Amino acid sequence: MSDQPKEMSFLGHLEELRWHLVRSTAAIFIVAIVLFVFRSEIYNHFIIAHMNADFITYQVFCDIFTSLGMESSFCNVSIPNKLQALSLTQQLMSSLWVSIILGVILSFPYLLWEMWRFIAPGLHKSERKKSKGFLFIASLLFFIGILFSYYVIMPMSVSFFYGFQISDSIVNNFTLDSYISLFTNTMLGVSLVFELPVVIYFLSKLGLVTPTFLRKYRKHSLVVVLILSAIITPPDVASQVIVSIPILILYEISIYISGFVQKRQLKNAK
Repeated sequence: MSDQPKEMSFLGHLEELRWHLVRSTAAIFIVAIVLFVFRSEIYNHFIIAHMNADFITYQVFCDIFTSLGMESSFCNVSIPNKLQALSLTQQLMSSLWVSIILGVILSFPYLLWEMWRFIAPGLHKSERKKSKGFLFIASLLFFIGILFSYYVIMPMSVSFFYGFQISDSIVNNFTLDSYISLFTNTMLGVSLVFELPVVIYFLSKLGLVTPTFLRKYRKHSLVVVLILSAIITPPDVASQVIVSIPILILYEISIYISGFVQKRQLKNAK
């Protein structure tokens, strides 16, 4: 007996997709509503926590660089703990937007699960069993990226931008919108970068990427990573190295994953 479910019509697939999207959207909004209710606590203890000079990352980096005999601006972080809201609705809209973004982040495993449920009927039984690990690995990498962006990149960015000054006649007095934009873009951007091994896995399955190709352009990728690190971090060597290391590790893991996929495909082809 075939392990494939009965084929559905095109309209049936659309109806199924619609309900997956409805459940995914509902999950995001349920989480977002809960977060909006506790918006003050979330802002004070999570969103704008990087504006406190005693944030744990500043202390840890200060200790690390001091032990290495290096001077560091993290040892004397001075950030005005104030942001400007320049319109009547800015605080409300910011609270709503952040609640939705965090709703997406916290619902990410469920969103992947709904996506998997839509795709799974088209897979063989063995493929469905193996693909379950994808949900765990993709979610794990996503949240590692969230933690890395929150505890590493955001503190470095906030301390740098508040400390950067062209002239004494210019005062850094940033708006709530600019801070939230930096926060959300960093969190989502970095977390998606951490999905690189998953992306390489599927590209390798499709034959679009090979381990030989990845090894050939390893030096080029190093340059790209350093440029990317220079863009998203303060312009000092220590910060760029801190950000570059995990991305390079992910690239090396991706080479191994691509090689593993290629070996499996060659084995199955025999």
